[in-house]
Amino acid sequence: MRSLDLLIVVAFLAGLVLLAGWLARRQKDTTDYYLGGRRLSAWALGVSLAANQVSAISLVGAPAFVALRVGGGLKWLQYELAVPLSMAALVLWGVPVLRRARGANVYEAIEDRLGPAARRLLASFFLLGRGLGSGVILYASALVVAALTGWGLGMSLIVVALVAAVYTSLGGLAADVISDILQFGLLWGGTLLASVVLAVRLGAGSVLDLIERSRLVPLDMAGHGLGDGATFGFWPMLFGGFFLYLAYYGCDQTQAQRIIAASTEGAARKALFLAAMLRFPLVLTYCVFGLLLAAFLAVEPSFAAGLAGRPPDALVPEFVVAYLPVGVLGVAVAGFLAAALSSIDSALNSMSAVTMEEFFPSDGGAAGRLRIFWARFGTLAWGAWAAAAGWWLSTSGETVIETINRVGSVLYGPMLALFLLAWRSKRADGRSAVVGGFAGVAANLLLAYGAPTVSWLWWNLAGCLVAVVIGHIGGRGGSPSSGDRHGGPTAVAPDDKSARTLAWLLVAEFAAILSLLVALTIIFG
Repeated sequence: MRSLDLLIVVAFLAGLVLLAGWLARRQKDTTDYYLGGRRLSAWALGVSLAANQVSAISLVGAPAFVALRVGGGLKWLQYELAVPLSMAALVLWGVPVLRRARGANVYEAIEDRLGPAARRLLASFFLLGRGLGSGVILYASALVVAALTGWGLGMSLIVVALVAAVYTSLGGLAADVISDILQFGLLWGGTLLASVVLAVRLGAGSVLDLIERSRLVPLDMAGHGLGDGATFGFWPMLFGGFFLYLAYYGCDQTQAQRIIAASTEGAARKALFLAAMLRFPLVLTYCVFGLLLAAFLAVEPSFAAGLAGRPPDALVPEFVVAYLPVGVLGVAVAGFLAAALSSIDSALNSMSAVTMEEFFPSDGGAAGRLRIFWARFGTLAWGAWAAAAGWWLSTSGETVIETINRVGSVLYGPMLALFLLAWRSKRADGRSAVVGGFAGVAANLLLAYGAPTVSWLWWNLAGCLVAVVIGHIGGRGGSPSSGDRHGGPTAVAPDDKSARTLAWLLVAEFAAILSLLVALTIIFG
């Protein structure tokens, strides 16, 4: 990178650390540290939720899927149909259940109904999945940063891990949310800038004529993903994606922590609504970037030849380094770093929160400042873990990465099932819920190793159904414990007009996205 580009990147990283240091002065206890004192606005939490889902992996992988992958193209957009539907379900029914948590640990929300064993199982599933996932994200991010900066994999790994751990340990959730807002603007702006540069290079000719026709067709309704090899077919992406996103935004501490950090239930619903509304335009932006790259490959044979034999994910870094002008390159690199950090910082903060409240619960006697000290130490410790896991992955080969990337889909369905049992099942008890959770994970592992041609997206649905059935049937008609403050399993979401309005608007977004995909399929199919 040139001096100006390097200055932009260094200024961005230094600014994050300084912001976190300033925010650290306002923290008095772990409520401030893990929940931002429940003072964060709905729009800030919504942008943060949207930014968290976009990592360096997706920012590189989605354009590569659209432009280069065999069987790829705009069908990636099918995935987005599940987002507004899952958000509508959370707005109506999920928010009141999640906000039962008394502290920063969202898994407390089921304890009154299913007991501490079920809570600990959920926390363990989360720490296992997110602990491994943070190493994957860090390693993948370091690969991209190394390609863009020339720093080398080891140095890139250290820089990303160190910056994420330092500013997250200082500023807590407030720093994560505010930095997510900055990072969201930067990664979206960087993608737009790169797209403009690419469009200018392509000139005024018809870009669509340069792109393979099949890549312009977004809907693939022929495959079902149940052994036909259609991993990214319409049905697995819709139904599997629905359960995946329902579990991700509702049961993953990294996202659900923002729901319980909102000042009111209404603010939490608005945050989920905003996140859903922002997500599709962003994904559409980097899919259009992928189409422009596909056209560029057709008119620049030397660039295409340089990618021959390399994995598709090399496409975006190579283009950015080779073709972006000075200054724009610095913004693009900062955008990639922003995408990496927005996922890693939330993982570190949320793993620290679960660890503190599960293994070091407050007895009311520990001073607030002392608990903040240990909270920060926990964040740094998880940062060190992520760096070590990332380094191990760098020496283990691609197969390990692909396997670990599926950990979330193995665990998410059973995690969602425990929340559903706590909410709706009058029969389930703590023992049956725990057995159901393990059975759901076992079912997904059987699918993974016994039926490898089944799309991993279906694991989210399969694991959830197995866990719910076993957890319900195996129960003894358990009733809410005496400590249940919420009316037991029949407590449902609000009947206020605002919640229903937001849910219907999200359904309308689903209809609008589907209409767009159908129109594109008719035009180019």
